[in-house]
Amino acid sequence: MTLVVPYAPGGSSDTRARMLAAKMQQTLGQTIIVENKAGGGGNIGTAQIAKAAPDGYTFGIGNFAPLSVNKAMMPKMPFDPDKDLAPIILIERGPLVLVVPEKSQFKSFNEMMSFGKAHPDKISFASAGVGGAYHLAGELLSEATGVPMVHVPYKGGGPATTDLLAGQVTFMFDMAPAVLPHIKEHKMRALAVANEKRLPQLPDVPTLDELGLKNMAMSNWFGLVAPKGTPPAIIAKLNEAANKALKEPELVKAITEPGNIMGGGTPEQFLTFVSGETARWSKVVKDKKITAE
Repeated sequence: MTLVVPYAPGGSSDTRARMLAAKMQQTLGQTIIVENKAGGGGNIGTAQIAKAAPDGYTFGIGNFAPLSVNKAMMPKMPFDPDKDLAPIILIERGPLVLVVPEKSQFKSFNEMMSFGKAHPDKISFASAGVGGAYHLAGELLSEATGVPMVHVPYKGGGPATTDLLAGQVTFMFDMAPAVLPHIKEHKMRALAVANEKRLPQLPDVPTLDELGLKNMAMSNWFGLVAPKGTPPAIIAKLNEAANKALKEPELVKAITEPGNIMGGGTPEQFLTFVSGETARWSKVVKDKKITAE
């Protein structure tokens, strides 16, 4: 069996895919080979899953951009996420954290927003690239607060973080595992968490909901998908093996300790989740006229 990861080796989805494959193959009694197929904002690898024979021997990682955003942003997609893929399971969600550099003048979220209202376009936010979760989160925040903000896209999270730490941009959204080390080293300060409830790792940081912004839970997420047409019995088998793997202490620790949230559940629940995300982010992309670079 082949588990396709649409990103380069070493990233969070690749690491998780390898842990999952190791556990799932024990349950399924089949060897699972992890194959990295990076490029096109995740589209190349996801297209490989979509175009594979629907026999259960090929499945892979399906995540935020290729499943819920790229279709609205790119005129030519190598696959249709709604028509060509079958959901298996949600693996994990990484709630977004709003951070500023430690030396920032802003000690609270409301302070930053008050400044932004008084000084239009003086608030800037970094992202790892156009159309990613961190970019769209910033756009949604600007819309929800009525504060004009300048988006500064970078080629990846590394350069974005470097410029944030240097004070070149006001703030950025990122996942907890990426920002917690900087917060512990007093290089960054978290002003808000875009989750339904506070994170155990950041108990003193309020949620955007607590700060008066409703329906602002935002996360970067991924799950497992198969080619459309894969028999329901095979999908059920893969779902069962993945659910079992997600109960293993090693995986629970790897997901929750750095600040992410466990997935699990049925293919139907994952489909409902993806449909909701697609509707929400497609609207942001269209409203803001965001196109892929």
